[in-house]
Amino acid sequence: MTARTGWALYAGVLCLTGCGAVGAVETDSSRAVARAARPNILVIVADDLGHQDIGANNADCFYDTPSLDRLARSGLRFTAGYSANPVCSPTRYSLLTGKYPSRANVTNYFSGRRKARFAGADFDDRMALEEVTLAEVLRDAGYATFFAGKWHLGPTEEYWPTRQGFNVNRGGFSRGGPYGGKKYFSPYGNPRLEDGPDGEHLPDRLARETLQFITDQGESPFFAYLCFYSVHTPLMAPQALVDKYSEKSANGPAVAAEFGTDEQVFEGAAERKVRIVQNHAVYAGMVEAMDRAVGLLLDGLDELGLAENTLVVFTSDHGGLATSEGHPTSNLPYRCGKGWTYEGGLRVPLLVRWPGHTEAGSQSDVPVMSIDLFPTVLDVCDIDPPGDVDGRSIAAVLEGDTALDRDLFWHYPHYSNQGGFPSGALRSDRWKLIERYEDGSVQLFDLATDVGEQRDLALEQPQRVAAMRERLHSWYQEVDAHFLEPLEEGSELPWRPR
Repeated sequence: MTARTGWALYAGVLCLTGCGAVGAVETDSSRAVARAARPNILVIVADDLGHQDIGANNADCFYDTPSLDRLARSGLRFTAGYSANPVCSPTRYSLLTGKYPSRANVTNYFSGRRKARFAGADFDDRMALEEVTLAEVLRDAGYATFFAGKWHLGPTEEYWPTRQGFNVNRGGFSRGGPYGGKKYFSPYGNPRLEDGPDGEHLPDRLARETLQFITDQGESPFFAYLCFYSVHTPLMAPQALVDKYSEKSANGPAVAAEFGTDEQVFEGAAERKVRIVQNHAVYAGMVEAMDRAVGLLLDGLDELGLAENTLVVFTSDHGGLATSEGHPTSNLPYRCGKGWTYEGGLRVPLLVRWPGHTEAGSQSDVPVMSIDLFPTVLDVCDIDPPGDVDGRSIAAVLEGDTALDRDLFWHYPHYSNQGGFPSGALRSDRWKLIERYEDGSVQLFDLATDVGEQRDLALEQPQRVAAMRERLHSWYQEVDAHFLEPLEEGSELPWRPR
């Protein structure tokens, strides 16, 4: 057992329901002491929100995010937080299981399969019920568990939140966006969220549902998992906020161009239109509306006297949408965005507040990933993981440790809606290798000096490329990675790693 929170105060007893006893029988009084000291857990996940979309990460951010900036000032901000995948469903799987999505072959968002030169790899469209989720572990340890917002981890009710460890579900079902009713405004047309008054705004409603659940728990420990549908398309925001940012854009500094192109460096790749300026008024309104909803929760924790015993995590499921579907945001200096294995598609905002452990206003440059949430929360709660996971507990990093020596991997064998090509990637210390699955070509970047991934060093450092490629290919085998398929039976197979 770990002992980070100090609540396991008696010898010979494992304090959590279902963990068993070692040399002693757990008494009612000892159980009460342990339960009273357990931290509450509040995890907030945005959808499509880029690393540069909050003021705490970007001094020149066009969007006003005072609540998230306040959370950063009261906790720890990661500069190198990563999603496990450049699209949503796989990362959501990784957050709840602590595993790389490739292990379960859930490598794309749970919808269609796109084709280009080849067919994307086959993939499953649900998180298996056999998976042990963070909600299941915490529920079995005596936590009340709550889900609100976007689920997108299974096609039918059998795979929705209440079958995956959550006692309560408000709004989570099969769809990846608010596509029913009036979409971001009531009536929602959501089978797991009752309609509110006409025109009620979805992020505010989800935050209020979450706060009500927290309030109802009294002194009992809770795990609240709020996954905003914001800021995913359709691009919609309250008119007052759209007007605010339209005026801000009109009165702001003139820009030479809103869009640029990315030539991708790979031979034969087409240029891709990419937004290089943050000035989309509707998207800005969506960001601020979500930030206000976060503020409602932070204020609620303060008013209920729960802030000091609640671990708060805020992150996003992948990078910002910069290369398609309205091109609503810019991820600069990071390259590309959602649907790509460049930094713009993988770097996400990550803010963590663990009172008494995280230093207020601190920053960590340690690379961490969505797979780390599962083991970290269990470590903080003194619960042993129920099985093998890929993630690492970053509890020590939250307390200021800078040592977390490991490689990070990505596997995306699909053609994304946003123009991204099938590829894998490896980050090892400051170095990042990207491998294109259509032909096996590679790029190498030094993120310490070139965070925008503009200078390919592959030809200059063949030995490093060979070593990293060998490590990446070994990982493919470890997770049983799937790759591209021919478009037609009997046609030439695409490249495969050796």
